Amino acid sequence: MPRLLALVRRYPLVCATVLVGLLGLVLALVGAADAVRWLFSGFGLAAALIASVGMLRQLFRGSFGVDLLAIIAIVATVLVGEYVATLLIVLMLAGGEALEDFAAGRAARELDALLKRAPQIAHRLDAASKEAIDVPATEVRVGDLLLVRPAEVVPVDGKLRSDSAVFDESSLTGESLPVERTAGDGVLSGSINGQLAATIVATSTAANSQYQHIIALVEEASQSKAPVVRLADRYAVPFTAGALALAGLAWMLSNDPVRFAEVLVVATPCPLLLAAPVAFMGGMSRAARNGIIVKGAGVLEALSRAQTVVFDKTGTLTYGTPTITEVRPEAGFSADELLTLAASAEQYSSHVLAASVIAAAHERGLELHTADSASEAATFGVEARFGVGVVRIGKLSFINEGTADATATHLVGGELAMYIAVDDRFAGSIVASDRVRDNARQTVADLARLGVRENLMLTGDARGTAQHVASQAGIVHVRADCLPSDKVDAVRALTRRPVIMVGDGVNDAPVLAVADVGIAMGAKGSTAASESADVVILLDDISRTVRAVRIGKNTVQVALQSIWLGIILSVVLMVVAAFGLIPATAGAISQEIVDLVTIVNALRAIGGRRDIAAARVASVASGGSEKADRPVHPVIDRPV
Repeated sequence: MPRLLALVRRYPLVCATVLVGLLGLVLALVGAADAVRWLFSGFGLAAALIASVGMLRQLFRGSFGVDLLAIIAIVATVLVGEYVATLLIVLMLAGGEALEDFAAGRAARELDALLKRAPQIAHRLDAASKEAIDVPATEVRVGDLLLVRPAEVVPVDGKLRSDSAVFDESSLTGESLPVERTAGDGVLSGSINGQLAATIVATSTAANSQYQHIIALVEEASQSKAPVVRLADRYAVPFTAGALALAGLAWMLSNDPVRFAEVLVVATPCPLLLAAPVAFMGGMSRAARNGIIVKGAGVLEALSRAQTVVFDKTGTLTYGTPTITEVRPEAGFSADELLTLAASAEQYSSHVLAASVIAAAHERGLELHTADSASEAATFGVEARFGVGVVRIGKLSFINEGTADATATHLVGGELAMYIAVDDRFAGSIVASDRVRDNARQTVADLARLGVRENLMLTGDARGTAQHVASQAGIVHVRADCLPSDKVDAVRALTRRPVIMVGDGVNDAPVLAVADVGIAMGAKGSTAASESADVVILLDDISRTVRAVRIGKNTVQVALQSIWLGIILSVVLMVVAAFGLIPATAGAISQEIVDLVTIVNALRAIGGRRDIAAARVASVASGGSEKADRPVHPVIDRPV
């Protein structure tokens, strides 16, 4: 009974129409034909009145819909006595809305799954007893030690305390394979633990965790209407005029007013109203399944027409994590000694390169020293005092303050150097490079094949480095030494539109906002970039931009195909009805079939099988894995 009541509340007109139909059937069986005619006709006119009110509201909002044909068809069938057809038209209109609701629910399955799986409970480990205490996820604080049981959803972002664990991150990143984490690795909220219990240390509250951020993006994405959805409204005027003209011609030539009603019955344009919204919801759902959050159906339409793509450099075309490529010691120092001193000093630095130097030392198994004292000159370098002396590491200008013999080392495009001095003696340099992503060039080429042929790179780096990265990635146009405002001006000046902008950092937020489609590499990018972008890629994989464009194109194609399929089928039925070959009742039933065919075709935008096939092809092409490539650099020594 509760389910029945819920169904009545959700679809009142459908349920009322079915009830009226059943009542009419009972009356017909007892021989009360006149009562059936009055019941169906009166109900039909009431439904037409309700539809008229909705149509007038649309007109006041500046949108001319195609409900006019349905209203005229209801009135016409009442006037010519085709009252069974009257009820079927009402059922078709009401049922069309129910079909759209069902189809949209089917299409939004992946979006809804994210919302329903929001973690609610966390198991906090008591510091004294080590017992797990269940608390609401919203009460978890940074630093809490949490137990995540097998197959449970991780409640908040954290760092793994256990030696190792395996997590399913497919709902967050689109990566289908389980991901193995080791102690100290970050763990995303919303990921699902594997077969063994794991402990994590909370690094964020629930409100600030990745999963809640994704939920916010999904909720924003689901509350939109695309420009192409309004294409149906653009067809409304010519379609309505054509249907009325054909119905009037059929009446005039046959001198039979029933013919007018028969044509309008099959002209009821539910396919126009249903196809595009269902297709776009399906496209957004497909994108979510692929680790791409699209903030609005209109974004898919813009992606499908994109002409130009603009890339940020660091963290977008490159991995954004400089790695040590070469250690260049001066006479009197070995490579290991130089790297040990440099990493020991960098322990006291907050610079992005410090972690790279320390990681390189750990890879070699070098033991770092603890400083007696240390100080950092922000953005310039670090000075640390050890038993061996005073070590200074940083920019050449920082080293030159007390080291007369320090000289610049030779660098090629994309490289940068850190210089080291020991007790005012120049000890050597360490070269680092932020490597271009392995799939960057292929991504640019694939976008060009999809019609996004114009490309540009905007970066704040020097021109030499920018040109080096651009040449490796296949980028034709480059603008270097850009401030955030320069990037905004550059994107606004582009003439081949729509323009896609791909970035990841805080400094990219303004230009992502002004682009026709801003795409944020959200896997490790800033919240500011993600919030200002139209598309957020949850996996750290630039090739997902290609997938986003492909999904946009396919979604628009399916939407337009569905619209035209509905129009063509309706026109064929109208022509047949104009010759009196389809009675009004049969016409109403055939139009319901047209609705169903159109909606089923629109659901192709969900594209599950196509994604599986594409993933298999990509997996074979990339050697068996579609994971984002991770840079691995050897530390190369230059002989003294």
